[in-house]
Amino acid sequence: MADKLRHDGRRLGELRDVAITAGFVSTADGSCLFELGKTRVICTASFDEDVPAWRANSGLGWVTAEYGMLPASTGKRKRRPIGKPDSRGVEIQRIIGRVLRSVVRFDRLGQNTITLDCDVLEADGGTRTAAITGAYVALCLAVENAAARGLCKPKVVEGAVAAASVGVVQGRAMLDLDYVEDSEAEVDMNVAMTSAGKFVEIQGSSERKPFDLAQLQAMLNLARRGMRKLARAQRQAIKDAKRS
Repeated sequence: MADKLRHDGRRLGELRDVAITAGFVSTADGSCLFELGKTRVICTASFDEDVPAWRANSGLGWVTAEYGMLPASTGKRKRRPIGKPDSRGVEIQRIIGRVLRSVVRFDRLGQNTITLDCDVLEADGGTRTAAITGAYVALCLAVENAAARGLCKPKVVEGAVAAASVGVVQGRAMLDLDYVEDSEAEVDMNVAMTSAGKFVEIQGSSERKPFDLAQLQAMLNLARRGMRKLARAQRQAIKDAKRS
Protein backbone atom coordinates (compact mmCIF):
# COMPACT_ATOMS: atom_id res chain seq x y z
CA MET A 1 0.00 0.00 0.00
CA ALA A 2 1.18 3.53 -0.72
CA ASP A 3 2.80 5.54 2.03
CA LYS A 4 -0.01 8.12 2.00
CA LEU A 5 -2.94 5.74 2.40
CA ARG A 6 -3.81 5.98 6.07
CA HIS A 7 -7.49 6.30 6.86
CA ASP A 8 -7.18 10.05 7.58
CA GLY A 9 -4.88 10.83 4.65
CA ARG A 10 -1.66 11.04 6.67
CA ARG A 11 1.60 9.45 5.62
CA LEU A 12 3.09 6.68 7.72
CA GLY A 13 5.59 9.03 9.38
CA GLU A 14 3.25 11.99 9.83
CA LEU A 15 1.96 13.36 13.13
CA ARG A 16 -1.56 14.65 13.50
CA ASP A 17 -1.85 18.44 13.73
CA VAL A 18 -0.09 19.70 16.87
CA ALA A 19 -1.18 22.80 18.80
CA ILE A 20 0.12 23.97 22.18
CA THR A 21 -1.58 26.85 23.98
CA ALA A 22 0.78 27.94 26.77
CA GLY A 23 -0.63 29.61 29.88
CA PHE A 24 -4.03 28.00 29.30
CA VAL A 25 -4.81 27.95 33.04
CA SER A 26 -4.02 31.40 34.42
CA THR A 27 -4.06 30.29 38.06
CA ALA A 28 -1.38 27.60 37.57
CA ASP A 29 2.36 28.19 37.97
CA GLY A 30 2.76 26.71 34.49
CA SER A 31 0.21 25.29 32.09
CA CYS A 32 -0.76 24.47 28.53
CA LEU A 33 -3.48 22.93 26.45
CA PHE A 34 -1.87 20.26 24.29
CA GLU A 35 -3.77 19.18 21.18
CA LEU A 36 -2.76 16.30 18.93
CA GLY A 37 -5.48 15.87 16.36
CA LYS A 38 -8.65 15.25 18.35
CA THR A 39 -6.74 14.31 21.52
CA ARG A 40 -6.73 17.26 23.93
CA VAL A 41 -4.99 17.36 27.33
CA ILE A 42 -4.74 20.15 29.89
CA CYS A 43 -1.34 20.08 31.63
CA THR A 44 -0.63 22.18 34.71
CA ALA A 45 2.44 22.46 36.94
CA SER A 46 2.12 23.49 40.59
CA PHE A 47 5.15 24.67 42.59
CA ASP A 48 5.20 23.74 46.28
CA GLU A 49 7.90 24.91 48.72
CA ASP A 50 8.17 21.50 50.36
CA VAL A 51 9.34 17.96 49.54
CA PRO A 52 8.24 14.43 50.49
CA ALA A 53 9.43 13.28 53.92
CA TRP A 54 11.98 10.89 52.41
CA ARG A 55 13.56 13.85 50.55
CA ALA A 56 13.81 16.11 53.63
CA ASN A 57 17.16 17.78 54.42
CA SER A 58 18.66 16.53 51.17
CA GLY A 59 18.79 19.90 49.43
CA LEU A 60 17.09 18.23 46.47
CA GLY A 61 13.64 18.78 45.00
CA TRP A 62 11.14 16.42 43.46
CA VAL A 63 8.81 16.20 40.43
CA THR A 64 5.71 14.04 40.45
CA ALA A 65 2.64 13.67 38.24
CA GLU A 66 -1.03 12.82 38.27
CA TYR A 67 -3.11 11.77 35.26
CA GLY A 68 -6.81 11.38 34.70
CA MET A 69 -9.45 11.26 32.00
CA LEU A 70 -12.54 13.42 32.34
CA PRO A 71 -15.81 11.44 32.36
CA ALA A 72 -16.84 12.46 28.82
CA SER A 73 -13.34 12.29 27.31
CA THR A 74 -14.09 9.03 25.46
CA GLY A 75 -17.67 9.78 24.44
CA LYS A 76 -19.30 7.15 26.63
CA ARG A 77 -19.07 8.41 30.21
CA LYS A 78 -16.03 7.14 32.12
CA ARG A 79 -16.60 6.84 35.86
CA ARG A 80 -14.40 8.88 38.15
CA PRO A 81 -11.95 6.72 40.21
CA ILE A 82 -13.44 7.59 43.59
CA GLY A 83 -12.15 5.39 46.41
CA LYS A 84 -10.48 2.79 44.18
CA PRO A 85 -7.47 4.02 42.13
CA ASP A 86 -7.61 3.70 38.36
CA SER A 87 -4.76 1.24 37.68
CA ARG A 88 -4.22 2.53 34.14
CA GLY A 89 -4.11 6.11 35.39
CA VAL A 90 -1.63 5.21 38.13
CA GLU A 91 0.64 3.50 35.60
CA ILE A 92 0.53 6.50 33.25
CA GLN A 93 1.18 9.10 35.92
CA ARG A 94 4.23 7.15 37.08
CA ILE A 95 5.53 7.18 33.51
CA ILE A 96 4.93 10.92 33.16
CA GLY A 97 6.81 11.66 36.38
CA ARG A 98 9.67 9.32 35.48
CA VAL A 99 10.12 10.81 32.02
CA LEU A 100 9.99 14.45 33.16
CA ARG A 101 12.44 13.81 36.01
CA SER A 102 15.04 12.76 33.43
CA VAL A 103 15.59 16.41 32.42
CA VAL A 104 15.39 18.05 35.88
CA ARG A 105 18.35 19.23 37.97
CA PHE A 106 17.05 18.56 41.48
CA ASP A 107 19.94 20.40 43.09
CA ARG A 108 18.88 23.57 41.25
CA LEU A 109 15.23 23.02 42.09
CA GLY A 110 16.12 22.98 45.79
CA GLN A 111 13.77 21.57 48.41
CA ASN A 112 10.67 22.21 46.35
CA THR A 113 8.17 19.93 44.65
CA ILE A 114 6.51 20.38 41.28
CA THR A 115 3.31 18.43 40.68
CA LEU A 116 2.26 17.92 37.08
CA ASP A 117 -1.46 17.36 36.56
CA CYS A 118 -2.53 16.00 33.19
CA ASP A 119 -6.27 15.89 32.55
CA VAL A 120 -7.59 14.45 29.30
CA LEU A 121 -10.43 16.48 27.82
CA GLU A 122 -10.84 14.34 24.70
CA ALA A 123 -9.18 11.03 23.90
CA ASP A 124 -8.50 9.85 20.36
CA GLY A 125 -5.37 7.80 20.99
CA GLY A 126 -1.97 8.82 22.30
CA THR A 127 -3.13 10.41 25.56
CA ARG A 128 -0.08 9.36 27.59
CA THR A 129 2.38 10.66 25.01
CA ALA A 130 0.37 13.88 24.67
CA ALA A 131 0.43 14.26 28.46
CA ILE A 132 4.22 13.85 28.59
CA THR A 133 4.80 16.34 25.78
CA GLY A 134 2.44 18.93 27.24
CA ALA A 135 3.66 18.42 30.80
CA TYR A 136 7.16 19.39 29.69
CA VAL A 137 5.90 22.81 28.59
CA ALA A 138 4.01 23.32 31.86
CA LEU A 139 7.11 22.27 33.83
CA CYS A 140 9.37 24.73 32.00
CA LEU A 141 6.99 27.62 32.57
CA ALA A 142 6.60 26.78 36.27
CA VAL A 143 10.32 26.63 37.03
CA GLU A 144 11.00 29.82 35.08
CA ASN A 145 8.32 31.61 37.08
CA ALA A 146 9.74 30.19 40.33
CA ALA A 147 13.30 31.21 39.43
CA ALA A 148 12.13 34.75 38.62
CA ARG A 149 10.64 34.92 42.13
CA GLY A 150 13.85 33.61 43.71
CA LEU A 151 12.29 30.32 44.79
CA CYS A 152 14.80 28.13 42.94
CA LYS A 153 17.92 28.49 40.82
CA PRO A 154 17.78 29.14 37.08
CA LYS A 155 18.16 26.32 34.56
CA VAL A 156 16.33 23.67 36.55
CA VAL A 157 15.40 21.95 33.28
CA GLU A 158 18.27 20.65 31.17
CA GLY A 159 17.30 19.69 27.64
CA ALA A 160 13.85 18.80 26.40
CA VAL A 161 11.77 15.65 26.37
CA ALA A 162 8.72 14.60 24.36
CA ALA A 163 6.88 11.38 23.56
CA ALA A 164 5.12 9.83 20.58
CA SER A 165 3.22 6.66 19.87
CA VAL A 166 4.19 4.29 17.08
CA GLY A 167 2.88 0.92 16.00
CA VAL A 168 2.37 -1.63 13.28
CA VAL A 169 -1.03 -1.60 11.56
CA GLN A 170 -1.75 -3.94 8.65
CA GLY A 171 1.94 -4.77 8.50
CA ARG A 172 3.07 -1.14 8.23
CA ALA A 173 4.97 0.85 10.83
CA MET A 174 3.14 4.10 11.63
CA LEU A 175 3.73 7.22 13.70
CA ASP A 176 1.14 8.68 16.07
CA LEU A 177 -1.72 6.20 16.07
CA ASP A 178 -5.21 7.57 16.58
CA TYR A 179 -7.95 5.50 18.20
CA VAL A 180 -9.01 3.76 14.97
CA GLU A 181 -5.44 2.68 14.22
CA ASP A 182 -4.62 1.80 17.83
CA SER A 183 -7.67 -0.44 18.11
CA GLU A 184 -6.49 -2.60 15.20
CA ALA A 185 -2.73 -2.37 15.75
CA GLU A 186 -0.63 -5.51 15.64
CA VAL A 187 2.07 -3.77 17.69
CA ASP A 188 1.65 -0.77 19.99
CA MET A 189 4.59 1.25 21.34
CA ASN A 190 5.17 4.52 23.18
CA VAL A 191 8.57 6.21 22.98
CA ALA A 192 9.90 9.13 25.04
CA MET A 193 13.11 10.82 23.94
CA THR A 194 15.23 13.81 24.82
CA SER A 195 15.99 16.59 22.34
CA ALA A 196 19.50 15.10 22.14
CA GLY A 197 18.03 11.94 20.66
CA LYS A 198 18.44 9.73 23.74
CA PHE A 199 15.71 7.35 24.83
CA VAL A 200 14.04 7.84 28.20
CA GLU A 201 11.18 5.35 28.01
CA ILE A 202 10.21 2.65 25.51
CA GLN A 203 6.99 0.72 26.10
CA GLY A 204 6.07 -1.77 23.44
CA SER A 205 4.11 -4.95 23.08
CA SER A 206 2.66 -7.23 20.47
CA GLU A 207 -1.11 -6.91 20.38
CA ARG A 208 -1.80 -9.47 17.65
CA LYS A 209 1.45 -10.54 15.98
CA PRO A 210 5.06 -10.71 17.19
CA PHE A 211 7.39 -8.15 15.63
CA ASP A 212 10.95 -8.47 14.38
CA LEU A 213 14.05 -6.33 14.70
CA ALA A 214 13.43 -4.58 11.36
CA GLN A 215 9.94 -3.50 12.46
CA LEU A 216 11.30 -2.32 15.82
CA GLN A 217 13.94 -0.21 14.07
CA ALA A 218 11.32 1.21 11.71
CA MET A 219 9.13 2.25 14.64
CA LEU A 220 12.02 3.85 16.51
CA ASN A 221 13.01 5.79 13.39
CA LEU A 222 9.46 7.10 13.05
CA ALA A 223 9.41 8.07 16.72
CA ARG A 224 12.65 10.01 16.26
CA ARG A 225 11.12 11.86 13.30
CA GLY A 226 8.01 12.78 15.26
CA MET A 227 10.06 13.94 18.22
CA ARG A 228 11.75 16.63 16.15
CA LYS A 229 8.42 18.21 15.24
CA LEU A 230 7.13 17.96 18.81
CA ALA A 231 10.30 19.59 20.16
CA ARG A 232 9.85 22.52 17.75
CA ALA A 233 6.25 22.96 18.88
CA GLN A 234 7.33 22.90 22.54
CA ARG A 235 10.02 25.53 21.98
CA GLN A 236 7.60 27.79 20.13
CA ALA A 237 4.95 27.49 22.85
CA ILE A 238 7.46 28.43 25.56
CA LYS A 239 8.67 31.41 23.50
CA ASP A 240 5.08 32.55 22.97
CA ALA A 241 4.43 32.37 26.72
CA LYS A 242 7.46 34.53 27.47
CA ARG A 243 6.27 37.20 25.03
CA SER A 244 2.73 37.33 26.43
